[in-house]
Amino acid sequence: MSDDTHAGASFGLTNDPIFMADPYPSYALWRQMGPVLRTTTPDGSPVWLVTRYAEVRAALSDPRLSLDRTHFRGGYRGFRLPPVLDANLLNMDGPDHARIRRLVSGAFTARRVEGLKPYIQRAADQLLDAVASRGRADLMTALAVPLPLMVIGKLLGVSVEDGDMFRRWTTMLIAPDPGRPAQAREAVERMSRFLTRLIADKRVKPADDLVSAMIAARDKEGRLSEKEMTSLAFLILWAGYEATVHLIGNGAFALLCQPDYLDALSGDPGLVGPVVEEVLRFLTPTPYAIRRFPVEDIEIAGVTISAGDTVLLSLACAGRDERAFVNPDDFILRNPGNQHLAFGFGVHHCLGASLARAEAQIAITTLVRRFPGVAASAPIEELSWQRSFRSHGLLQLPVTFSGSRPS
Repeated sequence: MSDDTHAGASFGLTNDPIFMADPYPSYALWRQMGPVLRTTTPDGSPVWLVTRYAEVRAALSDPRLSLDRTHFRGGYRGFRLPPVLDANLLNMDGPDHARIRRLVSGAFTARRVEGLKPYIQRAADQLLDAVASRGRADLMTALAVPLPLMVIGKLLGVSVEDGDMFRRWTTMLIAPDPGRPAQAREAVERMSRFLTRLIADKRVKPADDLVSAMIAARDKEGRLSEKEMTSLAFLILWAGYEATVHLIGNGAFALLCQPDYLDALSGDPGLVGPVVEEVLRFLTPTPYAIRRFPVEDIEIAGVTISAGDTVLLSLACAGRDERAFVNPDDFILRNPGNQHLAFGFGVHHCLGASLARAEAQIAITTLVRRFPGVAASAPIEELSWQRSFRSHGLLQLPVTFSGSRPS
């Protein structure tokens, strides 16, 4: 049976916990069904799903696929952000996208990230110091969650306490309690008030941080509107740590599943770069790129998609594509052919990719160096994963360690 025959096959994206724990057999089935499939999101919204590496990579840089929701022609069923948070890079193309990206790109240059590494290292050591004497820890709450919060807080000038609040609100938005339908809206309203207050405070008392720099661009040079500035702060806070939390957690999980790799990394810390890249392919924290809308009728792999339809590009599914990778369902310590798409491709490639890589590399090498005997303290198959089809990450990762080394 040809791929085209499967293009209209019926299945749905899901937040089911069994699927979230191991979505990869389903991804393999989707790729077998075809490169472009018609399906629905958990709220019932119809989408086109692109499943294979070559088609996903091409679509990521196709100018006919827009992030601008004004091109959307369907009956939207999902949750909308208020306008004060919605004018961000994930909803923009063209000149506005290029203008705002240029304004913020200086915060994520290789030089800036290199300058942040000593702080990231101190933060990682401080967090592991706090659990070193216990002999056990939950790596999510001990390291994976607080480290990105501390780093993005330093970058934006947000306190750790405020970062913790933002983390709770983000969780409420990404994976809301089914019994509390208004929870997501409540979280967004609190985020909006918090960012409005933060910007007002920084306007009175500026500091050496990104929010103060954005205020200068808004007030002195007129290059940012008030909505754009607030939306950009929201995006950096959200995107600046949510995926990094799960990159660190998924990286630790992958190594705990293969103790030989833990030993190899302990003997050669230089392996951490390839390890993190393989985690990005093998356990992609962000399964889908931000939705896109064709500005005209287009054809992908022989399937016609109407202008204004919603298109989802599956980064995680593409990362296991046997057409692009050798032994894609194996975690390979040194994988020279690993051209993953976890950070996107083209003009919308993730601005914070170098910072996320630095945080994950430092977190993982510090964990292995400080706790050489680290091991999972619960059966791998019993671990709970976040119930959100938009994110793939653990809720807890309990470990034990027989000894610790000083920082």
